Amino acid sequence: MVNFSGKILPKDAFYLNHENRGLRYGDALFETIRVVNGSVVFWEDHYLRLMASMRILRMEIPMNFTMEFLENQIMETISSNKLNSNQAARVRFTVFRNNGGFYLPEDNGISYTIEATELSSSFYMISNSAYEVELFKDFYVNADMLSNLKTNNRAINVVGSIYAKENGYDNCLLLNGNKQVVEALNGNIFVVKGTTIKTPSKRDGCLNGIIRKKIIAIVSKDADYSIEEGSVSAFELQKADELFITNSIVGIQPITKYRKKEFKTVIAEGLLKKLNQEAELN
Repeated sequence: MVNFSGKILPKDAFYLNHENRGLRYGDALFETIRVVNGSVVFWEDHYLRLMASMRILRMEIPMNFTMEFLENQIMETISSNKLNSNQAARVRFTVFRNNGGFYLPEDNGISYTIEATELSSSFYMISNSAYEVELFKDFYVNADMLSNLKTNNRAINVVGSIYAKENGYDNCLLLNGNKQVVEALNGNIFVVKGTTIKTPSKRDGCLNGIIRKKIIAIVSKDADYSIEEGSVSAFELQKADELFITNSIVGIQPITKYRKKEFKTVIAEGLLKKLNQEAELN
């Protein structure tokens, strides 16, 4: 039995196996990655997060799972999907544990799949359209380390997305059991008040986002602003000057309205320019 296998998927295809523990139990991790002009954006950060997450979940890391090998696998997938190397692509890299139809796996060996689709722009761009959010309070995020990992356990994100669509919102913000704001359905949340830019702490259960990390680093170097990682209450949202969401595909998504409060997008736009510069230097 092989320890791992790579599956290069054509468009609109999916990998299905009765022993796929990612399908059965959510026993899987994934990275959503942006590839531009033949370069995997922030690849080292994605790779290190994946390796750390696999260790936490006690997955066996194959000896040839090097940065170079996996990068080559990603580029082969882009090529097999006939995406031009000058185009931008969205890549999902999923790792799942092999074998075992019960909770206890037969071993900790893994398999992986790679999917690639075209993106419309090589640069992170901000939309000028309105973007309204609301709190999602039907279910809560656990404030623990597992919530920091990008696992396939995304039931709350799915149900929250349906709730947002049914109620005319562009996104929802998730809470933990302590009623602290954790993140958006599809990314981390930042709250701007005066010269302070604040984002929920990983202790509160937010995803350990790659762009979250980059924004923290960018703001830390800016003498005009200070960065804070800490608990964010729902009350703080209505007192903020700006709110924005970050993820690896969009970059920065400004929030323009939360309940009766409307927000500016000035700081988000400035940070996006610096994020594009970081991505080009990567």
